[in-house]
This record gives sequence, structure tokens and C-alpha cells, in this order.
Amino acid sequence: MKITCFGIAREIAGGPSLDLPGVEGATVADLKHRLIAAYPALGELISFAVARNEVYARDEEVIAVGDELVIIPPVSGG
Repeated sequence: MKITCFGIAREIAGGPSLDLPGVEGATVADLKHRLIAAYPALGELISFAVARNEVYARDEEVIAVGDELVIIPPVSGG
């Protein structure tokens, strides 16, 4: 499944998106664990969120075929 990356997550993934097969049917928490296993630098962030279909996803949500997923790293600003 194609996952869009914003901010530092884009740098960690090496581009604007990454492809992680077999996430359909997994929970968002499972996805986060798989992302950290595949991209250990994500685990070094204070936190990161996952948006599912343009809404921040809760860890217990199940990912379905056709979902649009986005990694949103911590944001700081002034």
C-alpha cells in the first residue's frame, strides 16, 4: 500500500511516499510498528501520527483496501 510522507518522515523514507505491502486488515498500531521496523529512524521521533482518509487515525482503527494513508511527523513552529 502506498503511504504518503510529510516533513521529516519524507526524509526518512527517502521520498514523498513509501510502499508497504500487506497492511490491509491491520490496525493503525500494527502499521506504526511495521513502519518503525522498516524505518527505525521513525522510532526516534517524539511521536508521529497516521491519517487515514484525511482524518487522524486512532491506533485501533483497521486499515481497509483503498484507504489513503499519510504519515504526519511532529510539527513545531512559532
